[in-house]
Amino acid sequence: MNLSSDSEVVQTILQSYNPVNLSSDINLLNEKQSNMQYEELTRKIIGCAMKVHSTLGCGFQEVIYQRAMAIEMEKQGLRFARELEMSVFYEGIQIGTRRVDFFVEDKIMTELKAVSHLDDGNLAQAVNYLEAYNLPVGLLLNFGSRKLEFKRTYNTKHPDNAGYVKKQE
Repeated sequence: MNLSSDSEVVQTILQSYNPVNLSSDINLLNEKQSNMQYEELTRKIIGCAMKVHSTLGCGFQEVIYQRAMAIEMEKQGLRFARELEMSVFYEGIQIGTRRVDFFVEDKIMTELKAVSHLDDGNLAQAVNYLEAYNLPVGLLLNFGSRKLEFKRTYNTKHPDNAGYVKKQE
């Protein structure tokens, strides 16, 4: 389903309304409304990661994938900063800095890993970084497994994600 506007999302949900699926429909609506502005950009970044992973495979150190991602994102015309030092804030007070692997198009924090499997700790770390940097959306990419793993991460405390409802699993 490729929907081009929020009103089309609403229309689609209303046309297929089923009281049994109302909760999942609301989650779909909230996710589409909150994150449509970043979907195209995150897809492009994930496409770069897929190209890098299909070319290099798994087994290298993270820095090798960082270098390859820089080349691929440049080829795709994406603006980015690599190893960008960003301030970390606590209650509005700067308490330190941390380097983000990539900051793409001044919008998307992209964290790379080269581990055998992403775990809850990796995901929690990515979400914590989004909150500390006050960014709405990020990507977590893992090149260490046989198949590329990627997760879109959301800062539910960010104003851009005010309507976002976490899906129940």
